[in-house]
Amino acid sequence: MELRYDIIVVGGGHAGCEAAMAAATLGSSVLLVSMDLRGFARMSCNPAVGGIAKGQIVREIDALGGWSGRITDRATLQFRMLNRSKGPAMWSPRAQCDKQAFSANWRQVLENQPNLQLYADKATEFLLDGRRICGIRTLTGATFRAGAVILTVGTFLGGKLFIGQHSFEGGRIGEQSSHGLTEQLTALGVRSARMKTGTPPRIDIHSVDTAALTLQEGDECPQRFSYLDEPSAIQHSGKQMPCYILHTNSAVHDALRKGFNQSPLFTGMIKGIGPRYCPSIEDKLRVFPDNDAHQLFLEPQGAATSEYYLQGFSSSLPLDVQMEALHRIKGLENVRIFKPAYAVEYDFFDPTQLDATLRLRDLEGLYLAGQVNGTTGYEEAAAQGIIAGINAHLALQEKEPFILKRSDAYIGVLIDDLMTKGVDEPYRMFTSRAEYRILLRQDNADKRLTGLSHAIGLATEERYARMQRKYEAAESLETWCNTTNLTAVAANPYLESRGSAKITDSRKVADLATRPEVNLSDLLEIVPRGTKEAAEVVESVEINIKYRGYIDREIQLAQKVSRLENLVIPEGFDFDSVSGLTIECRQKLKRYRPRTLAQASRISGVSPSDIAVLLVRFGR
Repeated sequence: MELRYDIIVVGGGHAGCEAAMAAATLGSSVLLVSMDLRGFARMSCNPAVGGIAKGQIVREIDALGGWSGRITDRATLQFRMLNRSKGPAMWSPRAQCDKQAFSANWRQVLENQPNLQLYADKATEFLLDGRRICGIRTLTGATFRAGAVILTVGTFLGGKLFIGQHSFEGGRIGEQSSHGLTEQLTALGVRSARMKTGTPPRIDIHSVDTAALTLQEGDECPQRFSYLDEPSAIQHSGKQMPCYILHTNSAVHDALRKGFNQSPLFTGMIKGIGPRYCPSIEDKLRVFPDNDAHQLFLEPQGAATSEYYLQGFSSSLPLDVQMEALHRIKGLENVRIFKPAYAVEYDFFDPTQLDATLRLRDLEGLYLAGQVNGTTGYEEAAAQGIIAGINAHLALQEKEPFILKRSDAYIGVLIDDLMTKGVDEPYRMFTSRAEYRILLRQDNADKRLTGLSHAIGLATEERYARMQRKYEAAESLETWCNTTNLTAVAANPYLESRGSAKITDSRKVADLATRPEVNLSDLLEIVPRGTKEAAEVVESVEINIKYRGYIDREIQLAQKVSRLENLVIPEGFDFDSVSGLTIECRQKLKRYRPRTLAQASRISGVSPSDIAVLLVRFGR
């Protein structure tokens, strides 16, 4: 028996869940195939969502109508806005989550989504019609056909786990790896390679002397990820769970070094490339041999469990070495673990083979999202998933693709980087990767993206109307700030209390709000408007007032670059026909096949003089 769907999503991780929800919400019939229906969007690594740049991505997914932010809010144990001491371009929300509640909430959402069917099985083969992917065959022999397939299988393709000299198959400990799909795609000419990631031991907090550790509490006034007006779990309960800060020491390092001769990283057993910005503890000792200590974090995994995650201590060293080192950390002298640290090596596909919709250019009907594209992190995976789901649906409807530019979103930066630069290590998003980061803030993702998503039918009327009301209120408040005076008598006591220079005559509220030590919310208490705006509205206006010069400058820069973004290179264009291009440029353009001149300009080996030649050819 064969069943047919519009779209099949293979893999129930963060990418797969967002892809399936987006496509089904837009109206496609979707089959989501996952090996374990109890573990949707499982938090295989740290039990947290967000962080530097990653928090901005989750807000963008939410603004588009995705679910990662809402699910996070429903499972939040602790919330912190990171980098508050820096400018607003750097502010990044982060939430510790109850990992069981996170997966359970995802399953509830998926099960209740019209047009979406869940199926427990393992995809082992793609069905082909020439060079078009038209379905899958599973381990149990079932055959499913579809107009498009989205592959989102995380670390499971050829997954292999390592603990010291012991290695065994798996995508996660206790879960089988997947074989057949990589081999089939490479036989069709798709380039693949191996990457490595790792995870630390899980700690029993009952065995930890927490009094010896530094307590890390959540924000006094916790926010939420979603722009919708839904209270988070901690807003419901009024409680947050603590994290703890601890450190390694020279005795810990000595214990770890004794196991280096048994580390699969150093003996050559692991061939894959590991993440530079989240290295194993043994890698840290090798790269930073003079450091006497490394900071670690203990993070709760759930409200009803004593299991904690030891952030910063991922490792592939033998278990006895891990335990000896752990026992030498202050506060962990008597520690017990639920699970050892281990490394995972897995297959990924060169993302320069993708187009901007995340479709493989040389195989019709196949989209890739998540770690199979060489990325790391739940947030990066979910972002790719929602874009792949949207575009798979639009392609079947023969509609224009949904493509976000670098000036639109961090998601646009992510996909453009993957397409034009590729990866030589697991890709992680940072604010430094985004040249327009003052425009791409966590507070304004709804303003940037909800209208675009509403136009294609993904963001709901409710979400769109809420966004409009928010920014109408912000515009009204900003106008009031630019036209309302505050007298010296009223303002000076407050200015003195903030260490700010007093004024001698009346000043506009906006003028005073530009001062770094002055808060707009405080000024509104001095000269109330008669209406009390929501905190998110006041924050939006204050950022616009304080950083107007920077914002305007980036808008002008984005407008200049947009000319290249709008110059589209025809699909299948013959670059050999353009005289004046260097040989390297032609080779790179033929390999990466950029969609626009802007993408071409970001490819290594394509020089400004090459772009000048192409401007003559494609310029208008």
